[in-house]
Amino acid sequence: MKNIKSLLILGAIFAMPLLSICDPPAGPDPNTNGNGSANGTTPVGAPIDGGLGILVILGAGYGIKKVYNARKSRKED
Repeated sequence: MKNIKSLLILGAIFAMPLLSICDPPAGPDPNTNGNGSANGTTPVGAPIDGGLGILVILGAGYGIKKVYNARKSRKED
């Protein structure tokens, strides 16, 4: 029974990527100028500023906490 559960879980893990495949991109839009943008401007990418800044701040806070705890435990010894 344990072996069957393991095989089912392993099969589910390998099947998950098949469920997340998206449709191919559509053809060119006739209302654009050929490069994917309207008005001749370059297409704008996804902004990574906000999320990346939050991750940097959280990582710095975690590092400061680790240093603080290490110094605190060194003083107690």
